Order: sequence, then C-alpha cells, then structure tokens
Amino acid sequence: MPQRPHIVIFNPDQWRGDVLGCVGNPGAVTPNLDHLVQTDGVAFSQAYCQNPVCTPSRCSWMTGWYPHVAGHRTMTHMLRAHEPVLLRTLKQARYFVWWGGKNDLVPGQDGYEDFCHVKYQPPTPTKPMYMSEREAEWRGAPDSDTYYSFYVGRLETDGEPYYHDHDWAMVLGAIEQIRHAPPERPLCLYLPLTYPHPPYGVEDPWYSAIDREALPPRLAAPSDWTGKPSLLRWIHDRTQMQGWSEERWTELRATYYGMCARVDHQFGLVLQALREAGIYDDTAVFLFADHGDFTGDYGLVEKTQNTFEDCLTRVPLVVKPPAGCPVQAGVNPALVELVDVPATIEEWAGLIPEHTHFGRSLAPLVAGETTKHRDAVFCEGGRLHGEWQASEVGVDRIPFPRESRYWVRATAQLQEGPEHTKAVMCRTERYKYVRRLYEQDELYDLQADPGELHNRCGDPALAAVEAELRDRLLTFFLETGDVVPPTLDRRS
Repeated sequence: MPQRPHIVIFNPDQWRGDVLGCVGNPGAVTPNLDHLVQTDGVAFSQAYCQNPVCTPSRCSWMTGWYPHVAGHRTMTHMLRAHEPVLLRTLKQARYFVWWGGKNDLVPGQDGYEDFCHVKYQPPTPTKPMYMSEREAEWRGAPDSDTYYSFYVGRLETDGEPYYHDHDWAMVLGAIEQIRHAPPERPLCLYLPLTYPHPPYGVEDPWYSAIDREALPPRLAAPSDWTGKPSLLRWIHDRTQMQGWSEERWTELRATYYGMCARVDHQFGLVLQALREAGIYDDTAVFLFADHGDFTGDYGLVEKTQNTFEDCLTRVPLVVKPPAGCPVQAGVNPALVELVDVPATIEEWAGLIPEHTHFGRSLAPLVAGETTKHRDAVFCEGGRLHGEWQASEVGVDRIPFPRESRYWVRATAQLQEGPEHTKAVMCRTERYKYVRRLYEQDELYDLQADPGELHNRCGDPALAAVEAELRDRLLTFFLETGDVVPPTLDRRS
C-alpha cells in the first residue's frame, strides 16, 4: 500500500437520497451499495447538498465552501484559478488523479492539467445519452403532455448487453485504470457520472428490475399552492402534465429507479475491479450525488435552482474508509453535508488543508465514536433582482429556446418577479426553515409534515421555533460569510 490510501470519488448526478434499499426504500434495487453498508461502509441517511443544481453543488463540496462564500450559485460560474479545488490538492500531494465524466466544476476554456493527470476520453464512439437522436419521437409534439416531461422509458440496446453511452464508457475506462494503476503512487479516481440525471431512460435489465408495486407513495401536487414557492406552481402550470394518471407517474418513477439501479451496478463493477487489483482494502470510497430530483413529487419532474424540498436536497452518501481506519458499518442518521466530504478525504489522506473551509470530517461518525456532528444543515440558491448573470441565460446571454427541455424553468429564472428569488434553507432534525427575499418564507414541522406541504411560517404555535431558526441562519452567515486567504501581504 502507498503511504496514503487510494481514493474513489463516485459522483452520480441527481440521485435522490431516499432511493436506496439500505435506507429502507422497498422499491430501490441497490444491492451493491446495500452490501457495502452491511459489511464495511456507512450510509448517511440524512446527508444534504449545499445547492440543488449541478455546478454550484460541485463547486461547494470540492472547496468546502458554501455557495455564498465566493458567489458559486449558477451553472456558468466555475471554480477559478485562485480558488481551492480538492482534485488539485490531491494532485499536488502526488496522487495520480484520473477524471472520467462530466465537468460542471472548472472553466472548460482553461483545460484540466492543473486538476488531473488524465481527463479520460473514450477510445471509441458512444451512443447518444437517452436516445437523444430520437428526441422528437419520445418528447412528442410541443403541445403534448410529454414535451416537458423528460420521460423516455426503455432504451433499446440493439442487441448489445447494455446501452453503451458516455457513462458506460467512463466506468469501463475507470476499471482499466484500476488494473493499470501506477504502483508507486496512490490513485484518486474521480467518476462524475451523468445518471440518474433525466431524461428518464434506462435499458434492460434495469428497466424491468423495478417492482412497480413496491414503489413508495408519490407526493401529489397540492390542491392549493399557498405557502409554497411560486417557482413550483410556475413549473407545474406550464409543463402540461396535470392530466397524468398515477400509472404514468409510476412508469416515470420506475424508470428513474432503474437508472439508479444501473448506477449501483456500475459502482459494483468498480468495487470488484478494486478487489481484483488487490487494492480494495487500501481504498477510501465515497459515493454521493450532487443533488436530488422531483421524480413526480408535487407533480413535478427534474429540479429547481432555489427550492429546497428534501427530494432535491437530501442525497445518498455512502463512505468506506481505508484499512486501518475504524468503521461501524450500517446506516447513520446524523445530519451531514457534502462539504464534509473533502474534510474526510483530507484526514484519511493525511493532508492539512491550506485554506479555510467549513467541512467537518466524517471519520468519527464512520468509526462509531460519536453520534453528534451538526445541529443544522444548509442549502442556498436563486438570485437578486437585476442580477442577470445569475439567471442561467448562458455565456452568450441567449435565453433557452422554447424547444429546450428546460424552457419552462428557464423562463421563470429570467423574470424579475419572485420566482427566482435568492433563498437559503436551514434544516434541523425536526424543522426546516427557508428565508426567501421576494416572497413568503417557509417553515415546516417535518415530524408532522414530512412531505413539506403545510407552510407554518407565521403560525403562533411555532413562533419560538421560527425565531430560533432565523437566529441560527444569522450565526451561519456570520461563521461562513468569508474566508481569509492563507497568504500574507507585506505592508510596505
């Protein structure tokens, strides 16, 4: 074993935290993750991201900073050269860093040499993701109730054992890298996959592996949207899916569950490759998603950029420590955040961070030494009025066209109304409070209302709770409002 452990960061996109068998979901087909948690890993059942879309979330956990620290709260504001990046830290610590998958992290125009030794490109062509070459077929006409549904269904493999898309190419490339890892250096394998990000489509056997009758109940759209963020009703009213039957929603949800099952299978292949290479024991393994997905809850699909329902903010987080680090395998219900991931990697790799960050190592929780970690978790998003650069219009300032699958949400984000308001969530074990700039705040008693359907903000019965959480938010911003650079300047 090298002096430092090998590290695998397996980072699927848009996986809800409740779609895991090991956390009690009877419809989830995740045997590899479930087995890992039964033997030598820990699943954190209350893990939360810091932003409900891809780039801000990845920028957050790669730095240990919350999105507000350096303004990373859009899809087009990536980590800059002067900002810390975990991958670069590991590369500078003599890790051989292999990156296979999507970016959503650093400016594409600057390249990847500072962050990895290999930015993997598959040697042979891959199939378009989600049968995108047949998009007109599965989306239907612009006035249909499938046009903005993101629903594809079963993917055809044309006789091959699987639908050989970009994700499959990355997983197979990672397995080859494990087999040929440089023996004199520790390996960091970073796999930011696209699945189970919609459109909702997956091939057999995973499409058919999901027992439709085992799926937990869906949260239906509220009959009265009073008290809920206006962006949700905006999307619900314009996606044209209000007439979907429960049977159709079940098929969409089952397809998403099948996508998660496929990722679990791919994760199992990577673990098996580690075993065959003789480095499994000496590897720290992290699997987590950047955020979740509505998957039919509230009559919605995909995600939003400034609402914080648990289906969006709660994510899977499964951790296996390297040899020599104690582990109490099983499910841990402590409140944790994705900013805790780099702190844990640094501890197990023996690295002392050279910048202020806000993560807390999960090692004591993994070891079963404590049950206390955080009293609250936080997530944030949205924009100020007039802040056009945070409206997700793209680098050329051209709005999404109506033909885009994201047109409904994107048009709301361009408005100067309340829909894309800046907002921040503070969630404790029992309560969730959301402070919103241009519309009503939110307060939910999650014990009585786990679906977050009844906004109790302003309810006299919860006045003390609301005041306490508002004060907790103030403390949060005071503690994390800025970071002082580690280098000192001369005054003369």
